[in-house]
Amino acid sequence: MSHAHPSVVAPASASRRIIAIASLLLLAIVLGLVLFTALRSPLKDDIAWLLYVARRWMMGRELYVDVVEVNPPLIVWISAIPLKLAAWIGVETQFVAMPFFVAAVLGCAWWTAGLLRAMGGMFTDRVPVFAAIGTVLLVVPAGDLGQREHLLVAAMLPYLVLFARSLDGAKPALRDAILSGVLAGLGCALKPRYAGVFVVLEALALTRGLRPWRAMPLAAGTTMALYAGLVVLLCPAYVRRAVPLAVALYGATDVPFLHLLLDSARLIFGEVVAIALCWVRWAKLRERTLLLTLLVFAVTSTVICFVDGKDWFYHRLPATVVTILALLCWAVSILIYRPLQERRTRLPIIAAGIAMLVFVVAAFQRLEPEVVLAVEPDRSTVTRLEELVRREHARTYIAFSEWIALGFPVVNNTGVTWASRFDSMWALKGELWRARFDPKASKEWPIRRWVAHDFIAGCPDIAVVDTREGVNYIGVLSASDPAFARAWSRYKQIDAFDGLVVYRRAAGGCINPWVAQADGGAVERR
Repeated sequence: MSHAHPSVVAPASASRRIIAIASLLLLAIVLGLVLFTALRSPLKDDIAWLLYVARRWMMGRELYVDVVEVNPPLIVWISAIPLKLAAWIGVETQFVAMPFFVAAVLGCAWWTAGLLRAMGGMFTDRVPVFAAIGTVLLVVPAGDLGQREHLLVAAMLPYLVLFARSLDGAKPALRDAILSGVLAGLGCALKPRYAGVFVVLEALALTRGLRPWRAMPLAAGTTMALYAGLVVLLCPAYVRRAVPLAVALYGATDVPFLHLLLDSARLIFGEVVAIALCWVRWAKLRERTLLLTLLVFAVTSTVICFVDGKDWFYHRLPATVVTILALLCWAVSILIYRPLQERRTRLPIIAAGIAMLVFVVAAFQRLEPEVVLAVEPDRSTVTRLEELVRREHARTYIAFSEWIALGFPVVNNTGVTWASRFDSMWALKGELWRARFDPKASKEWPIRRWVAHDFIAGCPDIAVVDTREGVNYIGVLSASDPAFARAWSRYKQIDAFDGLVVYRRAAGGCINPWVAQADGGAVERR
């Protein structure tokens, strides 16, 4: 029986309710802003492309043959879910896909907050913890909401919490251990290089006397192994075609190490600050094993990002999200257990605040253009292209650009047929890049011939040429394939804006019988 005086208990309960309500209100505001932006602005190009791939797959086309994609098939299978839901409800896919991804990450945040309650202390109240995690997961991605890396980091959070509790000697419930392992394994399946995270975490576990045959890592490993078997069984073309293609040509999109280092400066600064703060207060931190786990994940994810060699922000998203959560956890822990009036507390709190402020400012800078497009959607290049396609009553369409957004979501929103097996000209650029140091590249990966064939066989009504890029795609294709040059001679410029030149095909077809039969395999089945 509790003998606490009512006057003591009531204020504490009231303050907890106020904190819970305030945190939920903040999350609701963030959720409203994010959904407004995601539903009103053009769909993110990568997501639009994956939805298109999923639709083609559901129509019976073969992945990695009829439609060339280099990502593992799990993200395509996931993308098929909102497609089916949208068809069942009878609404546009965007109005289902984005809430679907939001619900997925918030579901992971809610479960993570529930698992953290067992650690007690500042995690006792589930609602504020959920609101904090959910807010970070919604704000930080900005326009990259729903990317593979976004889903990956959300799926990994429950595993990281249970792993940290294991380091403290706690034994998670078998159900939680298996479910978190399966979820983390699926998250890693979205981007297989993140298997390195499990290796590093298990190395850390060994230093604490934990063996790798625990339920969590076994569940994660089994999930990844079963998934790999499914890929080989159901999508053999991924192993046979997509992986070699990516290995051979995807390096064209790599950036120099120094460029990547400068681009990752905010992230590295945040990680250094978080590591330094934990080091200084290590012995007095109640949540030190959780912070250690989060920082190990963040640093390992950063290494994976550098191995990828891309300067796209969403590649840094897992490390960024977890670093912010680590800084937030450290700051709240210090504020609860160490009065701010103590001089030794002020400087570290200021350092943590500056690091988090840098991340928050960067997140809103990335979100601002999306909000502008949501408020004034007619200003976007994508919207202008969609209007042009509809005005010209085009049935087929192609864009000569490395920017996927010129093709997707234009194709998704207009229903026009995409006259290529590729999402953009990245593979053509990759062939040109590799041919500079590998004379066999054009023979092994004749991307120019494939692109030219798709163009002639698809005979697009509208063709867009991006003049902002350094590669003259039309010149390259015309010089390498006379049939393409003859077909292109039938196109006349009808518009130009935002660095794009739009061409319309003159009356009459552009099919060259010899070309149409030479490499028809996959394309003729579109």
